[in-house]
Amino acid sequence: MADETFDQIHDPSNGRAWSKGTSYSVLLRPGCEENTQMYAFLLSTAVIFVAELGDKSQLMAMTFATRYTVRQVLIGITVATAIVHLASVGIGRLVGAQFADSQWIINIVAGVAFLAFAAWTLRGDELTDDEAAKAGRSKGAAIVAVGVAFFLAELGDKTMLATITLATKESWFGTWVGSTLGMVLADALAIAVGAMLGKKLPERVIKIGATVAFVVFGIVLIIQGLAAR
Repeated sequence: MADETFDQIHDPSNGRAWSKGTSYSVLLRPGCEENTQMYAFLLSTAVIFVAELGDKSQLMAMTFATRYTVRQVLIGITVATAIVHLASVGIGRLVGAQFADSQWIINIVAGVAFLAFAAWTLRGDELTDDEAAKAGRSKGAAIVAVGVAFFLAELGDKTMLATITLATKESWFGTWVGSTLGMVLADALAIAVGAMLGKKLPERVIKIGATVAFVVFGIVLIIQGLAAR
């Protein structure tokens, strides 16, 4: 613009000029795409990290880490999780689109789902003898073996359902990347803690902490839904 001064900053996303005195928080307004993606990423990372605590996938990660290198295990987990969670966010987006004009319903249903995840977490999730045996006997390329095992274990698991729930409300890309990262971080933590504590996790503490977090998530979503009616 001919009359633009050096005291202004151009916003390429909409062509507006902002004065240098404008607060950065105004530029990163809640409705902009960057904020939406970042919020979805951070929320999904936190939620899936919590969902994975004490999950059977963590136990599988620890078992595989006794057979393969940590790097191979984490790569296999990342690939499998990325595929499963990509499908999950697709399902979540489809569900969310059906209720686009009734966001309060999604909030309440999501809140109830998180309370169910809390009960699931408190109950506990253990490897079956068959799953433990498969993890111990797995042969072939390490990354493929780990990836296939985790892909099958994640189908219908609470981390997959939690990702679907998040994707009904949040940005699909941020949810996908965040949920994948949260899963990998939780499993990496399990491997590290398991190595230090002789393959044993502080199960009771983990269950209670994760359950409380899910209850808080659920109550907040239900309150938001009721307030938006």
